[in-house]
Amino acid sequence: MARSRARGSVPDARMPLSAHIREFRNRLILALAGIAVGAVVGWFFYELVFDALQQPVLDAAEQSDGLVSINFAGLVTALDMQIKVSLFIGVVLAAPWWLYQLWAFVAPGLHRREKGYTVGFLGTAVVLFAGGIALAWWVYPRAVDILTGFTPEGGSNFLDAQMFMTFTLRLFLAFGIAFVFPVVMVFLSWAGVVKARTWLRGWRWAVIIIFTASAVLTPTPDVFTMLMLAVPMSALYFGAIGIASLKGRLGGRRRASREDAGAQQGGVGA
Repeated sequence: MARSRARGSVPDARMPLSAHIREFRNRLILALAGIAVGAVVGWFFYELVFDALQQPVLDAAEQSDGLVSINFAGLVTALDMQIKVSLFIGVVLAAPWWLYQLWAFVAPGLHRREKGYTVGFLGTAVVLFAGGIALAWWVYPRAVDILTGFTPEGGSNFLDAQMFMTFTLRLFLAFGIAFVFPVVMVFLSWAGVVKARTWLRGWRWAVIIIFTASAVLTPTPDVFTMLMLAVPMSALYFGAIGIASLKGRLGGRRRASREDAGAQQGGVGA
């Protein structure tokens, strides 16, 4: 962000640190306001979403003769649960808004042509975030089934509502945010911060990190579930490298064309 320009200033003017801080604060407030609006909407859809999140637990209870259930241990636990789920719905519904605020924060440091990529970057980020949430929704019931399956015979598994919902919502958000990272990679490359070949040189470490993160994010001990996150993430990583390198190749072709045109003009003038 060192090259960010103040709005309305001359092209070479640089935004001071205090202006960066104010811009970040304003964008953060706008993002939180959007999430708050989404949470208000989510409040009315709480029962629908909670029933869907609770369904894998109910299925596990049927298989274990009712020995698995969600336990509301305190007077305010049910209210706290509804607030958390509403906030989660708000984050999902407001994803286009807070992703745009993130883009708008870094956009002043981009050239005019790069700012034109706003729709493409934002649209891709929203689609990938939704894809991560969808994948987490597919993994989630299998995770609950496997984890509750470790309950010893004759035992019972009363899941604390607070811990259960915190674990569930973090799982969904982790998948969604992880899928947005390739867009960040492309942006950093197109903005000239990290070159595409730098990402490519570090692919071995990247794959190791992706598989390690997948093992941590997927709460099940089976390899299949881990691969369901690691393989798409690895594919998105290499896809992001390909897209990041595309601009460099196109730029090289344009420069070569301009040089050829200049040489031809020079030959004609001679």
